[in-house]
Amino acid sequence: MSKKNICVIYGGKSAEHDVSILTAQNVINAVDTSKYIIDIIYITNDGDWIKSNQSINEKINDIEQLKLKCDELTPISKLLEVSNDGEAYSAVFPLLHGPNGEDGTIQGLFEVLDIPYVGNGVLAASSSMDKLVMKHLFAHRGLPQLPYVSFLKSEYEKYEHNIVELIQNKLEYPVFVKPANLGSSVGISKCTNKEELISGIDEAFQFDRKLVIEQGVDAREIEVAVLGNDYPETTLPGEVVKDVQFYDYKSKYKDGKVQLQIPADIDEETATTLRNMAIEAFKATDCSGLVRADFFLTEDNTIYINETNAMPGFTQYSMYPLLWENMNLSYTELITKLIELAIERYDNKKNIKYKID
Repeated sequence: MSKKNICVIYGGKSAEHDVSILTAQNVINAVDTSKYIIDIIYITNDGDWIKSNQSINEKINDIEQLKLKCDELTPISKLLEVSNDGEAYSAVFPLLHGPNGEDGTIQGLFEVLDIPYVGNGVLAASSSMDKLVMKHLFAHRGLPQLPYVSFLKSEYEKYEHNIVELIQNKLEYPVFVKPANLGSSVGISKCTNKEELISGIDEAFQFDRKLVIEQGVDAREIEVAVLGNDYPETTLPGEVVKDVQFYDYKSKYKDGKVQLQIPADIDEETATTLRNMAIEAFKATDCSGLVRADFFLTEDNTIYINETNAMPGFTQYSMYPLLWENMNLSYTELITKLIELAIERYDNKKNIKYKID
């Protein structure tokens, strides 16, 4: 059987640029090279697209190898037109986190260029990226959530006193201040008083024009991985066990101050409820490919959905792949499955009529 050509796209004009490169290194090194030929495209911090003129034939030992440089840029459509072998790509694999990567923008580009791609479509990616839109969709599906307040930067600049008062009247400290459209805990603050709240708001507005302020809760953080298209499957839940009060960007990716317990130590009934809710969340945002659904579980077994992540951390040590490894699906097999799901979705979409005879 001849090998299929795929293209891994990483980097991006995002605060999560470095996380994306690390993810790309892990994925590239784990792709089944008996099935796939791998091309790579690096998107710089400035948004320039650079494609290696050679396919990847050996392991990437240093992420600096993935920070490609080029004197003359090529139009994006030309980069994606054919592989280095001159063949059309069977699928592209976007490993981009944050804005311009998992928010539906690049997915829209692939749709326009008619290229199969791994992961969620435009609607699912954009609605999963925007925490406020996501909350509205979850509410429509009847999924339980913690109280929250949301507002725009322009509103805050005009009505700062009123908004701070609204937050303090509706929510109880601690609260979490979050940019509406970022992941990997970038720009998020845990606030225990008014001074910290104002400081956290100022910090978060550096990363987005819209914020979500969420009620804090004393609870365990439970995550479920979802995989599939129209008939998604789930893993047993896993738990994020922290040595820090707040699971922020630094503790996630730099300090190693978190541990993952897989599977989580919870009863079978609660695990089943969490898995069913993960499917409901997947369907609420019309997801495909992959999603990680994140929940809070209180001491009395009350469950709140926190969010879904349409492009979860995907290094071999991240929760999503490890949850599937616990279900006897290896990292390499998971990557293969995601590529197959991308091709399946693309082929199914080809059956849709776009003109009337």
